[in-house]
Amino acid sequence: MAAAAADPPLWWGAYERLRWWLVDNPTVSSFEWSPGRTLGASVPFVATAVATYLAAVLVFRQGGGLLPLPSPPPAVLRLASAAHNVVLLVLSAVMAAGCALSALTRMPSPRWLFCFPPSPSPSANAAGPVFFWAHVFYLSKLYELADTLLILLSGEGGRRRLTFLHVYHHAVVVVMCYVWLAASQSLVPIALVTNAAVHVVMYGYYLSSSLGRRWPPRWKRAVTEIQIAQFVFSFAVSLVFLCYHFRSAAGCRGMSGWLFNAVFNVSLLALFLNFHTRAYPASASPNDNENENENEKKKKKKKKKNRA
Repeated sequence: MAAAAADPPLWWGAYERLRWWLVDNPTVSSFEWSPGRTLGASVPFVATAVATYLAAVLVFRQGGGLLPLPSPPPAVLRLASAAHNVVLLVLSAVMAAGCALSALTRMPSPRWLFCFPPSPSPSANAAGPVFFWAHVFYLSKLYELADTLLILLSGEGGRRRLTFLHVYHHAVVVVMCYVWLAASQSLVPIALVTNAAVHVVMYGYYLSSSLGRRWPPRWKRAVTEIQIAQFVFSFAVSLVFLCYHFRSAAGCRGMSGWLFNAVFNVSLLALFLNFHTRAYPASASPNDNENENENEKKKKKKKKKNRA
């Protein structure tokens, strides 16, 4: 008599439900990027979004904008910032999990993570659960532009300052995500999961700061260094992509998109390294930075007392 089949472990049911929602759900699994029909799937859409963003920064920028923005009460701004950070923290975690699970359950081989085989039809569009999450990621970058609004509303006395790096990064990353989808670019699963995971850390830090938690400067430095490590990692996986592309007769999909991303990542790495050098001089130890932070707090308390 055949032995009865063993019951699946308790976690298996939870995994199957998670997989259905993140991968096998018809909305996810049947996704197809259709130029002119899918939300955001046109060059005019991207151009208008980026141009509007840059125009708004020019008009409302701190200490020199053409129009002043209203200054909401600090408590309202903290609440709005916390809510914004919660949305992006949760969304980043879901995108990382959804894309990772989609890639692991749908990839025909590990090579696929680095190199999508060319489509038999030149007009074929990006499709499937991985590109569904790439589309969500693209739309999230449009929502992420609200980071800039919160900085502008905080005024010149806010903790975060509007920098060229911030504006450049937020504007061009929208174009990058559009290129991912338009070119059906190889490396999308790795790039998306890596970036979304880094953003979980980053928005977790921003959330705790907006709720009043004052982290030692070494933690702020660590967030910057994680972002730098992300770019270095992107160059490492790009070497694998290039090996597959040039060692096979057919090559990999999305070479033109990869070239755009490579240039963008090099520029971001240079800007982040420059920011890191200026913000955290090599001569300053972590303790020096923490003492400087404590001194700043004392100065602010003194100013408040003087005003009172």
